[in-house]
Amino acid sequence: MAEEKHDLRSKDWFQGDPKTSFIHRSWMKIEGIPDHEFNGKPVIGICNTWSELTPCNAHFRELAEMVKRGVYEAGGFPLEFPVMSLGEPIMRPTTMLFRNLVSMDVEESIRANPMDGVVLLAGCDKTTPATMMGALSCDLPTLVVSGGPMLNGKFRGEDIGSGTDVWRFSEDLRAGKMTEHEFAQAEACMSRSAGHCMTMGTASTMACMVEALGMTLSGGAAIPAADSRRKALAQVAGNRIVEMVAEDLRPSQILTREAFENSIMVNAAVGGSTNLVVHLLALAGRCGIDLTLEDFDKLGSHLPLLVNLMPSGKYLMEDFYYAGGLPVVIQELKHLLHMDALTINGRTHAENTEGTECFNRDVITSFDEPVQKEVGIAVLRGNLAEDGAIIKPSAATPELLTHKGRAVVFEDIEDLHARIDDPNLDVDESCVLVLKGAGPRGYPGMAEVGNMPMPQKMVEQGVRDMVRISDGRMSGTAYGTVVLHTSPEAAIGGALALVQNGDVIELDVPNRRIHLDVSDEELEKRRANWTPTPAPLTERGYAKMYVEHVQQAHLGVDFDFLVGKSGTKVTREAH
Repeated sequence: MAEEKHDLRSKDWFQGDPKTSFIHRSWMKIEGIPDHEFNGKPVIGICNTWSELTPCNAHFRELAEMVKRGVYEAGGFPLEFPVMSLGEPIMRPTTMLFRNLVSMDVEESIRANPMDGVVLLAGCDKTTPATMMGALSCDLPTLVVSGGPMLNGKFRGEDIGSGTDVWRFSEDLRAGKMTEHEFAQAEACMSRSAGHCMTMGTASTMACMVEALGMTLSGGAAIPAADSRRKALAQVAGNRIVEMVAEDLRPSQILTREAFENSIMVNAAVGGSTNLVVHLLALAGRCGIDLTLEDFDKLGSHLPLLVNLMPSGKYLMEDFYYAGGLPVVIQELKHLLHMDALTINGRTHAENTEGTECFNRDVITSFDEPVQKEVGIAVLRGNLAEDGAIIKPSAATPELLTHKGRAVVFEDIEDLHARIDDPNLDVDESCVLVLKGAGPRGYPGMAEVGNMPMPQKMVEQGVRDMVRISDGRMSGTAYGTVVLHTSPEAAIGGALALVQNGDVIELDVPNRRIHLDVSDEELEKRRANWTPTPAPLTERGYAKMYVEHVQQAHLGVDFDFLVGKSGTKVTREAH
């Protein structure tokens, strides 16, 4: 173990006032902990988002044991603690409603307990940003161990990807191209190992984000959950966090402006999820870094797509790892990235990725021969999105990126479900589907419903994509010409709330414009007659607090009172 250069925070609990130290040690000994564990060893908290209700993280008990092994090996004292877990496939109305709650859980658990360093075990979409947000607000030495993606799905001799092929199969079922029996067979073939989505969905994007930020061990983002090297990584992480405590290496030293810029550029190159935007903005807010929507467009929108993964390509995360993983991408971008940025192992990106080889150029292309050119997340503005909206061109139909069409409006998700398959719905393939009430306050929680299904009559005509606009999000596994995160949202009177059936909407992604072809005078008349519809089930408890304090999409959807950090100082004793 590296030589300690500072007093351990846990000393106040276990080696301070005799009476209170007696209480702390005595009750901890219920667990069979011997005396020597309290004699000045750094206490490492292992924040575990394991839950049987979060299938993506169901293998985290084993990962936690590997981290503990590494901590003990390096001379530390590991203590595992649970926090609320967010399971993307299961929770209603949306896990995004609870991201900030988990961040509070993590922050207060760290601050209230005798920890000197923290390892965050995170996998499913929101568990990564949520745990990081909480830990950053405390700023103790911290590193992340992601759970890893599932193995490739296998169906009738082909690889299938979680999420991406769900949307494809469900549309084929509706169109009569797939039988219910075949649909059920595919369901059984898709999720065949531990781990999160193996497409470049939000979970994989978050793992890449953490590595690009320098908050996990280099090369760890893509290791499959079922691969023994994932467990080895967890043990090495246990070693490293003890060293980080001795070095007093904190997130505030790693998460600089340059680190966030690196993450934006890497996300563009891997074809990452649009959800990165709200999560990275929230993380920057906790760190005091001035990050805006314009940074995503300026830094990432003109970069090429280098990773040929679903939903923007054809391969999956297992293939990405075998091809060389994120270090290859970082090397391909080295002329653009801040390669001198520090990472949690004490080395820079340049040092970590030097000599990296690519083993499959069909999966990870070179910068000069990319999968697609200039397809990073684009930020749109106009009278329909004064504070911005975003679109992912790599997942869109190129011909629809410049489009004008008649609006077909759904006032909320219930209206969408009730009418989308109505044979009398007045819609054709040139129309623009508009969904209101899916934003942070309106849903509540900003659900992944922006990739609205095609109307049944359009499916029957063979239409597979239309321009869709909402104030919600979409799954990182989804695809289509989908405008998301429209801000201000409809629930607080944004222009989206004023759109009516038949209005003409113009989308011009090359010129970053989204425009509602209605005069300012007419919009003011509509605004005068508009009344907000309260979000359901927000009269009490956490949901009430959420709608009262959540920020808009362009600010990261964090709570206004959580921006910034409070550190770990506890001013009063419990006894």
